[in-house]
Amino acid sequence: MSNKSFTNQSEESLHRTVTKMVPAVMTALIATALGFISLYTSPVPMIQDFGKMLTVGMIVSFFVGLFLLIPILFTRDYFFGSKKTKTVRRKGAGKGDRFLDKFTKQLIKLRWLIILLAILTAALGIWVDTDAGVETDVESFMPQDDQALADIHKIRDVIGTTDQVSIVYKGEDVINKDVMTWVDSVSESLDDDFSEVVDAKSITTAIKQMNDGELPEDGDWASQLEDMPADQSKLLINEEHTQGVINVGIKHLESEPLQEFLKDMETYLEENEAAEVETTITGKSVLDVEMISALTSGRYQMTLLGMGLVFLGLLILYRHPVKAFIPLVPIILIIGWSGGAMYFLGIDYTPLTATLGALIIGIGTEFTVLIMERYYEEREKGNSAEVAVRISNQKIGKAIFTSALTTIGGFSALLISDFVILSNFGLMTLINISLALFSTVVVMPVVLIILDRFVKIKARKEVQVG
Repeated sequence: MSNKSFTNQSEESLHRTVTKMVPAVMTALIATALGFISLYTSPVPMIQDFGKMLTVGMIVSFFVGLFLLIPILFTRDYFFGSKKTKTVRRKGAGKGDRFLDKFTKQLIKLRWLIILLAILTAALGIWVDTDAGVETDVESFMPQDDQALADIHKIRDVIGTTDQVSIVYKGEDVINKDVMTWVDSVSESLDDDFSEVVDAKSITTAIKQMNDGELPEDGDWASQLEDMPADQSKLLINEEHTQGVINVGIKHLESEPLQEFLKDMETYLEENEAAEVETTITGKSVLDVEMISALTSGRYQMTLLGMGLVFLGLLILYRHPVKAFIPLVPIILIIGWSGGAMYFLGIDYTPLTATLGALIIGIGTEFTVLIMERYYEEREKGNSAEVAVRISNQKIGKAIFTSALTTIGGFSALLISDFVILSNFGLMTLINISLALFSTVVVMPVVLIILDRFVKIKARKEVQVG
């Protein structure tokens, strides 16, 4: 074969890559980006930032591949590819191609059994996922043999608590007799009414310390505050005497008991609140509870929103509801399988694993769109549905398999982390990528065959270049 023939072949390969592969990858990129947009709606800032960085990294990777990788590959084949091209042409289809072809034939024969099993197992996963736990305790994320964590436990054993909530009360004059009596009553009764309370500190407890454990009988609170060091009083009441705080030390609680405790305290304050003040419970523990809510209800909302955005994006691109829906079928199954895996492995949701739904949509959509694009390309050439599926799985399947393996290799580094939150996230990411690979190579061909009748295909002639 002459050098001119190899040159023409390189130019034809470049043309086919740019005209066929790049649009397919661009479609997958858009669908993936739409899936990641759902992360921006999370009330947790770290999840929002994670979504932004995923989107940026994906866009950068696309343009690097388009403007750097493709020119490098073309240059290699154009100037140095003659002998290698000849060797490849002589070898023909490799063992991997033949295996994927035979494998896809069996999938087609068993398509109804495969889709039935896939739906049943995914439904089971979605059902058990509703009972999955949520973990926001920072201490559980840390290496359990860490010295800093041991020091926290030691301090907690000595003083009884390292956690607290704050009851902020507001009024026109919070040092009048009625309000101060109410503050004293709440400060004294909290540890009696709640077993979780270790102690309570307020402006009245500080004044008692100055008066041998008694409140002033004359009710001259202003002079008492003047006698108190400013650094101490400003921690409990403001200078205008319109706001005060009761700092409540509590035992270290897990997520669900903490949530119940805060609900009970809100009820207690509503029943015992003074007429002249408004109260608010705040503090880090309250933020933890808000995060729990964001991770439980929020993760479902993010997943549904991501799928909805991907469907709308593909509907605009394809202008066909069935074609827009096909790539999402394997994604729905992966979400179910992933939830089941977390439940049976006993892994709780954390701020990181709560993003898995969007990750599944992003990674899985990219795979399924590429397979579907190649499938309809073959159908437009006039190939039957079965032949088109076999070619698609044979050609794109290898690329997806390689992409999945490299991604798995990258995330595998997280498994050796001493931080449980990172190692669990790494493990679930590996499982989800593996499920995405399985669903794309095994389930997607079945879905394409079953739903092929709902998509009309117009056969076209191939345009030869060169």
